[in-house]
Amino acid sequence: MTTFDMALIQRGARLRRSPYFDATLRAGCRAYTVYNHMFLPTRYDDLHAEYERLRTGVTVWDVSVERQVEITGPDAFAFTNMLTPRDLSKCAVGQGKYVLITAEDGGIVNDPVLLRLGENHFWLALADSDVLLWAKGVALNSGLDVRLREPDVSPMQVQGPKSKEVVRRLFGDGVAGLRYYWFAETDLDGIPVVVTRTGWSGEVGYEIYLREGSRGVELWDRVIDAGADLGIAPTGPSDIRRIEAGILNYGIDMTLDTNPYEVGMGWQVDRGQEGDFIGRGALARIAAEGPRRRLAGVEIAGAPLDLNMTRWPVWADGVGGAGGNGDAIGRVTSAVWSPRLKRNIGYAMVPTALAELGTRLRVATPDGERQAAVVPKPFVDPDKEIPKS
Repeated sequence: MTTFDMALIQRGARLRRSPYFDATLRAGCRAYTVYNHMFLPTRYDDLHAEYERLRTGVTVWDVSVERQVEITGPDAFAFTNMLTPRDLSKCAVGQGKYVLITAEDGGIVNDPVLLRLGENHFWLALADSDVLLWAKGVALNSGLDVRLREPDVSPMQVQGPKSKEVVRRLFGDGVAGLRYYWFAETDLDGIPVVVTRTGWSGEVGYEIYLREGSRGVELWDRVIDAGADLGIAPTGPSDIRRIEAGILNYGIDMTLDTNPYEVGMGWQVDRGQEGDFIGRGALARIAAEGPRRRLAGVEIAGAPLDLNMTRWPVWADGVGGAGGNGDAIGRVTSAVWSPRLKRNIGYAMVPTALAELGTRLRVATPDGERQAAVVPKPFVDPDKEIPKS
């Protein structure tokens, strides 16, 4: 087996390796990216083959790059509730929530999964931005008594229709039967973990948060062994499946320069809650005026496209374009070929007037200009019946 040469992407020890890193090399990982200052395995096999394993079987992902911010102290609830426009009084101990963290102008700082481990004990499992630094800045003059740190916590994801059986074998029926977005603190023969009913796949799935980094390869091997007869295999996160499911990728589909209403997440803003939160005034104004642009679902005509490596320019049909005049009116943020739907699907940030269903667009792809149309999203399972099952 040929081992991936890390010298191709690393110089020195600045970039961190996860507790599962040696196991991912041993498994033949063929590509990594850098995410939250760490290595994220992105591919072991053909991406379409990995997608099919996820849809029909069970896969394991090293997602230690979801670096945690832990918030504790007497005022931890008040402080955490201030970071997000979602009302955390509706989040019980033992429950998780997908949340947005917003800036004073309503921009999105991050979109973590939040876990409430105690009345004043929270974890934020982060997308790719430095939320620990943001939170320390907010805490500095807040007058609140909180402690902020990155704990020794390293998640992996077990995803796919057979993931429930793998988790049952490892942790028993109680953990396997967790409700969507709830979690359990447990251990695997002394390996301390938190198991959540969450994932970034649109499929049935779990995340196993290792609480003792020195035991990463041991945990990885136990998970692989538990699913060996089910065909379990390591993969990277599937962009094909997450786009089908309408899942957004922070840093691509939403950034600090976008707000919840632009990306279809106005439901995250609990405007009637008693607690204050950062960006409340700005988000109220945006809601009243309406967003000037929106992230629309798009279908792009033609032969299969690879996942876009840049944001592709978009024009209104009949106006400007790669072969004509006029500036682009928007950008495709994510796009990929869906083997299931047999068409190219993705998202485009466009002016609100051009985000209406059926609007015709043109997109400059690496293969030339193509016709596109605004279509409903999510593209598959809009009510999330699959991951909730």
